[in-house]
Amino acid sequence: MNLKNKVILVTGGTGSFGKKFISNILKQSVKKVIVFSRDELKQYEMAQEYSDSRIRFFIGDVRDKERLYRAFDGVDIVIHAAAMKHVGACEYNPFEAVKTNIHGAQNIVEAAIDCKVKRVIALSTDKAASPVNLYGATKLASDKLFVAANSYAGDKDTRFAVVRYGNVVGSRGSVVPFFQQLKATGEIPITDARMTRFWITLDKGVQFVLDSLLRMQGGEIFVPKIPSMNVVDLAKSIAPHCEIKYVGIRPGEKLHETMITEDDARRTLEYNSYYVIQPEFSWWSNIYELEGEKLPEGFKYTSDTNTDWLSVDDLKILVEEVN
Repeated sequence: MNLKNKVILVTGGTGSFGKKFISNILKQSVKKVIVFSRDELKQYEMAQEYSDSRIRFFIGDVRDKERLYRAFDGVDIVIHAAAMKHVGACEYNPFEAVKTNIHGAQNIVEAAIDCKVKRVIALSTDKAASPVNLYGATKLASDKLFVAANSYAGDKDTRFAVVRYGNVVGSRGSVVPFFQQLKATGEIPITDARMTRFWITLDKGVQFVLDSLLRMQGGEIFVPKIPSMNVVDLAKSIAPHCEIKYVGIRPGEKLHETMITEDDARRTLEYNSYYVIQPEFSWWSNIYELEGEKLPEGFKYTSDTNTDWLSVDDLKILVEEVN
């Protein structure tokens, strides 16, 4: 979808992804960009950074459907980045996570269809595949709502897709700033020496969303091919002289993350730099099979079985770039 003269709204627009995404699309010939979020201080601070007359700020919460209807009036594209993302906060405030991540997702779906939004991309997480924590479970439910929304839309023109990727280097919730803060103490806490994670930079995450926006037909879950890293290697790259203290896995944590389960792989197609998980609905046209490759039986995309790995030196360079 061409972004020229389009009105684009980003939920959670004051977050790490939202700010980077908005900076990127303001370089293009978009008509207007709307930042939708519930924190007026962050909106105020963000407004001081931008002098572009095309940007608007809209206070609101995805839990409030009426507010979404007002915000979506005249919008062409919605990027849904708002969510409760902190694993611990979701574990200890479970229904708050449900209200934001699940009820909020359905509110986005209904408002987008009724307001005649053309395209919606919802951001997901590797934690939504085979979830063990509430955050992942709510995002799995959210993913399913957005995929099924293409059927829910009926003969309307609104189309929905999902982008799923791993930990983002340099985001506010990233372990990188946490480790950097602890360097001065001489000790870095690690949950488990075996722990691995998928790793993507903010720039690449934003570009993948833009690429998926252009590719989407409605119903896909797009998954980028990205490298894995070992958490101990990350600690060594940031604080090589610090002692590592093993503290045990916290509530809701996995040793390794998954982006494509073995069951999902049966309906997934592979491309050079990404995968497409196709929906299991009768309306799906299978258009991607013209170019994509089917995955072998038993395939799964997990952070520990990944073939692409970041070394300690790779991580040093990546962290320096982010800083």
